[in-house]
Amino acid sequence: MAVTTLHLRSECKPMEHRSALTPKTTKELLGAGYQVNVERSPERIFDDSEFEKVGATLVPEGSWPEAPSDHLIIGLKELPEEDFPLHHTHIQFAHCYKDQSNWEEVLSRFPSGSGTLLDLEFLNDENGRRVAAFGYHAGFAGAALAIMVWAWQLDPSNHNVPFPAVKYSKNESDLVAKVKTSLQEGMKFATAIPRVMVMGALGRCGSGALALCSAVAIPESSMLKWDLNETKDRHGAYDEIIESDIFVNCIYLSKPIPPFVSLESLSSPKRKLSVVCDVSCDTTNPHNPIPIYNICTTFDKPTVSVKVERDPPLSVISIDHLPSLLPREASQAFSDALLPSLLKLHNRKQERVWQEAEGLFKEKVATLSEKWRQGKAFLAGGAIPIGRA
Repeated sequence: MAVTTLHLRSECKPMEHRSALTPKTTKELLGAGYQVNVERSPERIFDDSEFEKVGATLVPEGSWPEAPSDHLIIGLKELPEEDFPLHHTHIQFAHCYKDQSNWEEVLSRFPSGSGTLLDLEFLNDENGRRVAAFGYHAGFAGAALAIMVWAWQLDPSNHNVPFPAVKYSKNESDLVAKVKTSLQEGMKFATAIPRVMVMGALGRCGSGALALCSAVAIPESSMLKWDLNETKDRHGAYDEIIESDIFVNCIYLSKPIPPFVSLESLSSPKRKLSVVCDVSCDTTNPHNPIPIYNICTTFDKPTVSVKVERDPPLSVISIDHLPSLLPREASQAFSDALLPSLLKLHNRKQERVWQEAEGLFKEKVATLSEKWRQGKAFLAGGAIPIGRA
């Protein structure tokens, strides 16, 4: 039986320090008979030497397009915005199954090159629950940034000054210490501890947001925890959101829903809301339940201002890879959870989790418009780059 080879690519998204594989999970895969090639990476939280030490083969950064076509390319975030057809099986988050902006351009690259997408977001267990997710650390990091931005905006010397760039923390304790310091500074100008509303409080992401709040001593009485029960009989926009100081959105958007907050609701004189952290970050989704902003923010520029009629000022955090604020712990938790499924890759055509992922890919490809299904955009664009055929 041929050896199954996984090729861990270096992430290209700015300030993306996470990794789909860790030295620990790589060692497990090698021990199970897999070949693991690891691209050298200047950004990954794990040193190249950590992978080499457990027996992985180091290969040049960005070499995945030239890898043999039977190698499985594994990564996390989306590929660079290029248009050459994809010939491999890719295991990653592609963000093209929910009508996101440019979804057809992204998805069509796979069938155009006879490649396959096995999207990490849609790997589910027998109960329909995701086998691996970054939700907890996304919520934890999102709530941390939200509290820091809230405190920053209270300082009169920061009036009209954007919240500065942030860098990743070495661990949760390090991040908690930073938030506590910010909160102490903010309380010099506040009359009360901020009220934090978490939407999707019962999920992985919501539990992470609430854990951060507890870790920095936000009292239970100042945490408003909402989930399906609180919204099933009422449509937004919700006064409870604008009457909170901080709103952390942690839901998983799977269908159209009424907005949680709107520009009209923000004009209410009852508004205290000054920070929204949209952890879900469905910015380009036509059903985004927070339609008060339209861009993703970054670790370099963490916030975008929303034009409001009166104080307080309002900022939105919409970073689509928040767990990279805690890259080591987030990667370890995710990769450990993904490992049992990865160990089935050698038999993926017969394993339910991978069968369903490939079936969903084919289902989504079938929804491409005729132009993209036939690869006309690529044929019109000229030759495939050398080495990528």
